[in-house]
Amino acid sequence: MTADTAAESLTRLAAERVDHRFKGLPPDADGLTVGELAAQRRNLFTGGFATPVLALSAERLEHNLKLMEVYADRHGLAFAPHGKTSMAPQLFHRQIEHGAWGITLAVPHQVRVARAFGIRRVFLANELVDPAALRWISAELDADPDFAFVCYVDSVRGVELMDAALGDATRPVDVVVELAAGEGARTGVRTEAECAAVADAVAGARSLRLVGVAGYEGEVPQADPERVTAWLRRLVALAADFDKAGRFAGLDEIVVSAGGSAWFDAVADVFAEIPALSLPVLKLLRSGAYVSHDDGHYRKLTPFNRVPEEGALEPAFRLWTQVVSRPTAEQAFVNAGKRDAAYDLDLPFAQVVRRDGAERPATGVSVTALSDQHAWLRTTPEADLEVGDWVGLGLSHPCTSFDKWPLIPVAEADGTVVDYVRTYF
Repeated sequence: MTADTAAESLTRLAAERVDHRFKGLPPDADGLTVGELAAQRRNLFTGGFATPVLALSAERLEHNLKLMEVYADRHGLAFAPHGKTSMAPQLFHRQIEHGAWGITLAVPHQVRVARAFGIRRVFLANELVDPAALRWISAELDADPDFAFVCYVDSVRGVELMDAALGDATRPVDVVVELAAGEGARTGVRTEAECAAVADAVAGARSLRLVGVAGYEGEVPQADPERVTAWLRRLVALAADFDKAGRFAGLDEIVVSAGGSAWFDAVADVFAEIPALSLPVLKLLRSGAYVSHDDGHYRKLTPFNRVPEEGALEPAFRLWTQVVSRPTAEQAFVNAGKRDAAYDLDLPFAQVVRRDGAERPATGVSVTALSDQHAWLRTTPEADLEVGDWVGLGLSHPCTSFDKWPLIPVAEADGTVVDYVRTYF
């Protein structure tokens, strides 16, 4: 896919018609294209938007994109942010504009979305053994010489299945051996000896090419700086051992990849220690949650808490709800629930209250539970809350926030909506 074709795909997003499929958008916007609605620059609070409505902060989104661009560049890292966080092609392209090498994904559907919008480099952080998906990947590689694709392998059996599905592919599929993060961790090869056996299987396959090693330090059991660092050093040592054994002969570079959103500082430190190998090393970081950050899980886990001198991410999401019931002085209900808010890691956080155009902290207001379409609020005596008030909720876990909203307004600090982000889950 050419750059022009990718641009055309993004342009088609602006031509999509606004209708009942998209929660929270102004009812009187039905029939407008997304581009036409964006051009109106409506205000989130006075422009007819209906609660609940999820919004992204334009300023904070740009801040986060720039911060990780600078961080990766400072530490000599290539960056392939995990696209499963947002599944938003517009954000994929903004990440690439901010220096990303490509996009990490997890399953074939996500790769199809990325390819439909012209993403040229994909790192699939999973072993892919589905024959139909492998044949589609092979056809994409054949059709587009600029398409680069890398995926995990973590078993001899997986290698055999991949090779059988691909047959005599014109271009081999590039793979990296996934080193497990430890006993009881998720996927990956448990020992270095087994890694060598998987690498041997790749060497014997007709349609695969070994290009490096990878893993996910976020799965290290009882993770702490020492355990994470020790595992990352195992990963680096595995790459060095494979290189010494001549397993990367004929390549242009060796891929060494890790990096979620909780330990990328450790990845940067250990990858800086990678010794000189026979080829240049692509040190590929894959953190994804940074793009929106959050007000809960990642606010607590972000490595910038450990290295504040390098900057700070800013939570870009806010879910705007409305008080629909105030049955007692100690209780209130707003009109957003499990269908609208992430809740797999933490409940939402009551942050601000809006009334008559004025915004103030949500003092004395907390979320105690979610029903399908309601959030349960506990209110203390200092809470000033009435039926009809708008309550802005912070969310925890970006990955399960994006997936509930197919079209998300991007609003400036004064509420002016300047764009809409389309998601594909």
